[in-house]
Amino acid sequence: MKSTREKDDDRCITWHMHTLHRRLLHALDLGTRHFDEKTKRWNWQCANIEVQKNVLRSIDAFLDSISGNARAAHHAIFKESLADVLGALLWILQCKSVSLLSMSSNVAVKLVSVFPNPLLQSHMLDLVCCLSSLLSSHQMEVAIPCATALNLVISNLNATSEKAVMKALKETDISICIVGNIKDCAGDVKKIEYFEEMASLLSTILWRWPLSRFPVCDDVKLMKALANMHTRTDSAIRLVLLKLYTSLALCDSVAKKLIADGEVFLQMIVQAMGKSNPDIVRVEGFRLAQCVLRSQENCLKMVDLCGEALVDAIICGMRETRLSSKKIGNNHGSLLGEACQLALITRWTGDHHTSFWKQGIDKVLLNLLIENIQDQSPELVLSLEKQISMVKEGLKANYHLGLRSYLWDILGGLSIHCGENLNSCTHGSELHINLLITCACLTFVDTMQKWCRICQKDVDDNFQSEPVSRAVLMMIYSPCNYISSHARFLLSDILKVEGIPCLENLIHTLDYTSSLESYGLFDKLQLVINLIGLTCLSSLPQFQRCIIESNGMKAVLLLVKRCLSNDIHVERPSFAPHLHTRFHERSCCCIYKEDWEGSNVLLFYGLWGLAEFLHQCGLLQDNPQKFTSKVTYIKDQLVSELHEICSSTSFSPGVRWYVSYILSYFGFYGFPNELAKRIGKSLNEEEYADLRLIANGDCVNVHGVILAVRCPSLLPPEVLPSSKSSKEVADKFVGGTMREVRLSAHVDYEALVLLLEYIYLGCLHAGEEMVKKLKILAKRCNLQPLLQMLYRQSPKWGTPFPSSDLSHLTSSLDSAGSSFSYGMSYWKLKQMNLLGGNAIFVLTQYHICMFTKLYCSLVVIIYGVCSDQECKRVIRKS
Repeated sequence: MKSTREKDDDRCITWHMHTLHRRLLHALDLGTRHFDEKTKRWNWQCANIEVQKNVLRSIDAFLDSISGNARAAHHAIFKESLADVLGALLWILQCKSVSLLSMSSNVAVKLVSVFPNPLLQSHMLDLVCCLSSLLSSHQMEVAIPCATALNLVISNLNATSEKAVMKALKETDISICIVGNIKDCAGDVKKIEYFEEMASLLSTILWRWPLSRFPVCDDVKLMKALANMHTRTDSAIRLVLLKLYTSLALCDSVAKKLIADGEVFLQMIVQAMGKSNPDIVRVEGFRLAQCVLRSQENCLKMVDLCGEALVDAIICGMRETRLSSKKIGNNHGSLLGEACQLALITRWTGDHHTSFWKQGIDKVLLNLLIENIQDQSPELVLSLEKQISMVKEGLKANYHLGLRSYLWDILGGLSIHCGENLNSCTHGSELHINLLITCACLTFVDTMQKWCRICQKDVDDNFQSEPVSRAVLMMIYSPCNYISSHARFLLSDILKVEGIPCLENLIHTLDYTSSLESYGLFDKLQLVINLIGLTCLSSLPQFQRCIIESNGMKAVLLLVKRCLSNDIHVERPSFAPHLHTRFHERSCCCIYKEDWEGSNVLLFYGLWGLAEFLHQCGLLQDNPQKFTSKVTYIKDQLVSELHEICSSTSFSPGVRWYVSYILSYFGFYGFPNELAKRIGKSLNEEEYADLRLIANGDCVNVHGVILAVRCPSLLPPEVLPSSKSSKEVADKFVGGTMREVRLSAHVDYEALVLLLEYIYLGCLHAGEEMVKKLKILAKRCNLQPLLQMLYRQSPKWGTPFPSSDLSHLTSSLDSAGSSFSYGMSYWKLKQMNLLGGNAIFVLTQYHICMFTKLYCSLVVIIYGVCSDQECKRVIRKS
């Protein structure tokens, strides 16, 4: 209830506003009103400059009376007067009277600052066009406020009016005008304010208008002018520069171009994130870095150029745990939040992981999970019970709760991408790592218990359920032996008492949920949590037999099949809102490659789970009959579909790796694909064959060019001698006579035939006895991906899927020791109309012809064409 004083203040404000409103109406009455047939509105007009000046003063005073008063802005008088005020201001601006332009443009700034944007909608286009036409004014006192007002209008556009306004701005060539203004004023100390306002307006327009980004970045003089401003220490200049670069970098082509320009731009970003800057500048620096590093490709380039400095800036930002941010919510605008979001670059492979560990990321993460943990010395020895007790108490405090999703993802990325031996990077901080693993495992067990209840619909921390589950999964299967073994040990200890009941509930829930006819978001999240939980528990010996002998494998198999039939599709961001950034919906020219696990994470986790179950079945063959029935059931249900997945490029590398890994348990080894199927047709065919391999008296005809691309180790030195000229080598491949090559007496002929099957088809089928011989041959031929499958090594996170794509022809020939490695890129061949999308840059015309000759040999083999004209036609088509 209002006090007497507040009521008196309200009456005073209302009386003052009424008085100024009456003066405004009197001033407007000195002009005339004209009805516009086009807009169906009454427009104020008056050619008398003195009357215009009087009207502007009245408008200015009226706006001052309500400026800063939220209640006054919703007053009826305020709304009713908008049409008259805006109509008069537009008329005066359009008159472009030199003596009044400065005054009228400043009133325009005040008007758009005071009036809510929805009230301006009916006059929005007129206002935008009028203001934009004055941006080229030579009077800075006119251009600056016009830019400010226009910036305010565009910044607050709703989705409905945005399209129309952007169309109007395009017709006025506003970006060209602003770019011209920036180039004219850059470097002039007297025009710094002018530069700030123009650059700020340009960044706002570029944020909403994708088509203007690349042309602006392509202006060499502008980009040079911006680069010259990097050395400015003024916070305002740095801030506007960062915002402008962020709007430009929303175009992925521009982001790549900025990175390619060298270290100067990247150093500017890193310096902006530094502690010496005000927080507002640092926040914009982190946002620009996030925008530039949206793709793994850009991230790796920046890491190569300034990885240590980038990681140092991120760590410094994550240490900003001030009193004002201790109970931080999901606040994306905070410095700490922006630093954590940028730290998600740990999800990609690269050298930056080592830098993170060396700079103490373990302690930083722990400080953000548990308050006052910095008091604990890393050398302190604590019992397991003490560690668990300390972590439980710390997690209850909900310290930085809104950041936990980021923290779990960062921890997961660091765990899955670290090396086998982490000791060299962690500098003895074993306690911190142990406590981090304890934090994750305790939270994961609590999450798993909540989500294995079929009717559990009121989980209050959904935002961290999937990230923490994923982090524990990555720790358990981490390449680092210490992280992996400690995570398994700790999880076993936590589940020592309640483990079996929890597992049974989990399997029951998974079995029930997987059989539902349709799925809501809650059901999908429950499936993901249960599936990850089951995969984690399958790594613990005390639960393996229970999982295999239960319906767990059957439920997972059903889920995988439903995913393959497109019955269930689960994208990770749908239940991990921290992955949504302001940049995704505004980005353009982005051809994002899927993350390693792909867009359907349920399929990925399902295949991972199946792979682990099969591995455990192999370890528990004390009941061969039960093992055989389990494996046979899966084989009958899935193998044909798995071959199709492996051959299709529409699936992510992680999905295809796990498919290949699963197939190895049924005797199928390798990586089938569509191109290999075409190449495979020439296997055992004498046509176009130019080499005869002889092993223990038996022989097989092969094609030298295919061996050079897929397995050069089978070629003897005299076929590809590095000392010979390129012409001699080319002639040996194409059009030559049949050559006989005798292999070592230790080479088993049947194993050789199977190896050739892999070379031509991308995969092979063999029994366990033959696999032993193949391991020896594959090792001598340095076929690492095949060796990994023959030894049934689990896929390593982030590893690219092996490809038989002919775009790898250059590097393959290079690795064969041939003379064809003249820095060839397919671009030159494309210019010659010999290739459709892929590439080869060559030093001389002769080298182009020579390489094309080899490439045509492959086309002849694959497509069965015979004339040069047909060969070129097929190459163009492919």
